[in-house]
Amino acid sequence: MNKDELSWDVYRTFVAVLEEGSLSGAARRLGLTQPSVGRHVDRLEDALGFQLFTRTRLGLQPSAAARDLRPFAETMAAQAEALRRMGAAHGEGVRGVVRISASDVVGVEAAPKILAPFLAAYPAVEIELTLSDALVDLLRREADIAARMTEPTQSALVVQKAGDISLGLFARDDYLERRGRPQSLADLKGHTLIGPDEQTAFLRAIKEAHPFLADMVFAFRADSNLAQLSAIRAGVGLGVCQTGLADAPVKLTRLLADVVDLRLPCWVAMHENLRTTPVYRAAFHALAAGLKRYASSGRLDGAAD
Repeated sequence: MNKDELSWDVYRTFVAVLEEGSLSGAARRLGLTQPSVGRHVDRLEDALGFQLFTRTRLGLQPSAAARDLRPFAETMAAQAEALRRMGAAHGEGVRGVVRISASDVVGVEAAPKILAPFLAAYPAVEIELTLSDALVDLLRREADIAARMTEPTQSALVVQKAGDISLGLFARDDYLERRGRPQSLADLKGHTLIGPDEQTAFLRAIKEAHPFLADMVFAFRADSNLAQLSAIRAGVGLGVCQTGLADAPVKLTRLLADVVDLRLPCWVAMHENLRTTPVYRAAFHALAAGLKRYASSGRLDGAAD
């Protein structure tokens, strides 16, 4: 087979094998048979003239060449998915597929409540919600719309600031009954603190604002903000969470509100080429309006237009 004859399916399979680490995993993901996946890999290796994977006990290990090719193949995958979504967006009315990227907490706790009225109003729309605290590349169309906690700096984006989401220190009442209620920052040393398992830009900002916290040790650490929120709700200890999430599904008590009063900025962004397509424009407005209302009121009730 000539290199020019390779179909997109071969490259899509290559990306799936890279991400799944096995032929069987890629086959399940793509809805293909394992022999078909193997043939796709063989075709790509034959066309390129070098080996892409080494078979080991732990699965398929990508070669250095495969790792070099990965970002280009992922760009092709993102563009192909964007093409599919854009094609579905054309037609009468607001219709199509919108891929939205959000942080884990916003994606799980806020976005569904914000988007529910939007989907009810536009039943021909489908939402793909991807959760990640990493910044997706909107210019490569890894997502159509993104809710971000850092200000987008890329050009060619439509950006709207939703506002500053309030954060505070919270715990469950039964934990406070067992361990006592801290009356000052110094009292935190006697409590189980919940936080991230690595230094983040946000954590560094908190410690700069509150130098006393620089030496604080988190007894419960998680690399997911959603897992930290779950731990606070479970009564594990004290932790920082969005104040709008402190009433449900578990009632949390705010602590030291006069000294631990933080703000998390939030922006909504999309590629400027999407602004004239009805479904993207409508979804962008719904998400931005809902997050703006949430940030200003601290409530998710009726947060969408």
